Amino acid sequence: MEIKYTKMQGLGNDFIIIDNREKLFSEKQLPIISKRLCTRRLSIGADGLMAVENSDIADFKMRFYNSDGSIGEMCGNGARCIVRYAYKNNIAHKKMKIETTSGIVEGEVVKERNVSVRLNSPTLINLKEKYSYQGKDYNISYVELGNPPLPHCMIEYLNLEKTSTEDIIDLGKSLRHWKEFPKGANVNFFEVIEDDYIMVKTYERGVENFTLACGTGSASTALVVHLKSLLNMDLIHVKVTGGELDVKVVKIGESWNLYLIGDTNIISEGVVLDEDLRIGDE
Repeated sequence: MEIKYTKMQGLGNDFIIIDNREKLFSEKQLPIISKRLCTRRLSIGADGLMAVENSDIADFKMRFYNSDGSIGEMCGNGARCIVRYAYKNNIAHKKMKIETTSGIVEGEVVKERNVSVRLNSPTLINLKEKYSYQGKDYNISYVELGNPPLPHCMIEYLNLEKTSTEDIIDLGKSLRHWKEFPKGANVNFFEVIEDDYIMVKTYERGVENFTLACGTGSASTALVVHLKSLLNMDLIHVKVTGGELDVKVVKIGESWNLYLIGDTNIISEGVVLDEDLRIGDE
């Protein structure tokens, strides 16, 4: 079967997007498709796959699958990409609502390639965790976005800009699987640079490695930096390996709204011809 797809990236997070509003593929088939198509060198290659489906409570539903085929609750840069995809393909207007596994997300095409997404609000914030690794103690924070929650761990790391991911990957793996995180967690290493912006490097579960960017990780980190008064501003500039974006932190009553704002890039559109793709009949 031929599968029409669009490949996009936001800050180096790359995604394969397919239109599944006519239910061409079942919930059993989508993880198989994702795992195969996202495998670099053997197929198209991407950090994840997103399927657009119909929704009764929003403009459309976004199903997100990690590159290993596991379901992702939400993906910030993925959401920004799918907002532009939906607008470009007349699925939604410039301002839209998206149904995700973790709840409703609001998106807007601000100008051409620039897209803003209001992420799922934080449902749990813990700024005072302790973690010991190889004889060293670390102060870490923990944030869950939406429900069911998307878990993020934040760890401040000095000289992060000059630190390679190879030097911190074992620490990232250890934290990602820490027993105190029941679902595991994305691990966001961060450093405040000259009271001007933050640097973030994220080890992502599901990918099981560092990625060029993590939108929800950047937003969760910006929230922690704001709450700890490490940067006294509501609009926080974030630099990741794949580029730069802004996170707007807004308090609404006792809750927080987090806006992820940045560039998107349409890489290619085409038809999957992968002869080794086997998805079965159901």
